[in-house]
Amino acid sequence: MSRVLVIGDLHAPVTRKHYLRFCKNQYKKFKCNKVVFIGDVVDWTSISFHVTNPECPGPADEYRLALQCIQQWRRAFPKAMVMIGNHDRRPHRKAEKEGIFPKLLRNYDEVWKTPQWKWVTSCIIDEVYYCHGDGKGAGINPAYNTAKNMGMSVVMGHTHSKAGIKWLVNPLRRWFGMDVGTGIDDSAFAFSYAKEQTYRSILSCGVVLNGMPQHIMMEVGKGERYHDGK
Repeated sequence: MSRVLVIGDLHAPVTRKHYLRFCKNQYKKFKCNKVVFIGDVVDWTSISFHVTNPECPGPADEYRLALQCIQQWRRAFPKAMVMIGNHDRRPHRKAEKEGIFPKLLRNYDEVWKTPQWKWVTSCIIDEVYYCHGDGKGAGINPAYNTAKNMGMSVVMGHTHSKAGIKWLVNPLRRWFGMDVGTGIDDSAFAFSYAKEQTYRSILSCGVVLNGMPQHIMMEVGKGERYHDGK
């Protein structure tokens, strides 16, 4: 059985300050032996299908900044499973729109120099299904809704303002849905479109120990351990 650290959406290079330290501390605290990045490891604001902030860096600069960020995570967690998120796929979607044959594109591990990261759309560990979550669950409890539909435990990211665990049970078994939250910096240029939203991103991660989930909040309030001022 596995002890899995589940890292929320990073959206590099606009990851929250201290989120890496927070995740490293949870890996050590819970004696984890596997790592899952839940997707949207990179942001790619510069090639968004939506209107972009004019203050955002261009594609070349964003790639350079994101690569620097990802290499910090690779050094901390050399081996990992990475769920491919909708933001991660943006270059491939752009290429597809222009009719570029997929075989001509480089793999994610080549682009981001992560030879021991396995980039996949989903995986199952100890009968728990991991995926990014775009196009799946919706509502207040996206992972729970997906778990209910699939009839198995599900761990998801994607929805930054949703986090936590909700259970289902029947006379024969129990299973859960866990939304892991995110590790983004809400104040970054990439998220200026959401500055008036009343829902804020939930900074957190998850661990799944031998198939049992725990959701851990990142303490970022004034005077707390991971506050930006520290």
